[in-house]
Amino acid sequence: MKRSLVVAMAVLFLTVACSATTITYQAFLSGPNEAPPNASPGTGYAVVTYDSTTHLLGVNVTFSGLLGTTTASHIHCCTAAPFAGTAGVATTTPTFAGFPLGVTSGSYNNVLDLTQASSWNPAFITLHTNIAGAEAFFTAHLGDGTEYLNIHTSVVPGGEIRGFLTEVPEPASMTLMAGGVLGLLTKLRKRRA
Repeated sequence: MKRSLVVAMAVLFLTVACSATTITYQAFLSGPNEAPPNASPGTGYAVVTYDSTTHLLGVNVTFSGLLGTTTASHIHCCTAAPFAGTAGVATTTPTFAGFPLGVTSGSYNNVLDLTQASSWNPAFITLHTNIAGAEAFFTAHLGDGTEYLNIHTSVVPGGEIRGFLTEVPEPASMTLMAGGVLGLLTKLRKRRA
């Protein structure tokens, strides 16, 4: 009977692990997060999702209160130390396709196909040999605090607000897994009693 419990636990863990192909990241954008920091009253929030099966990167951004009007937005990769410094542009240059320009507030929602050169800064592709190399390097560092989403404006051309991408824990899978483990442990305890 112990063997069946071990098998059941292994199946539970594998099911959760195999279904986790999409990972969600978030970033809180502000002027103090810039390098060098600035006193912009602007704020923003970004949700970035990566699906390792489809190679799609979803980018959803809302922002408001900027001092200047938007001139560009993209993701930079990768700083030498987490949550500090600057890095080159990894994604589309000079800006995400369709990003609202000339405004002080707005929202943006788009999906980048990371198998396409049009989703990347050409210099980032060259630096990592090819598109596959660029995607591998970029996704290996997603969520480790070395990639940031930046919004550039007419008042602060180097970037008025930015936020480093960090992974968002997925509560549904964790709750499901915890419930399954608890159930298996309860069953094991009852058998021992």
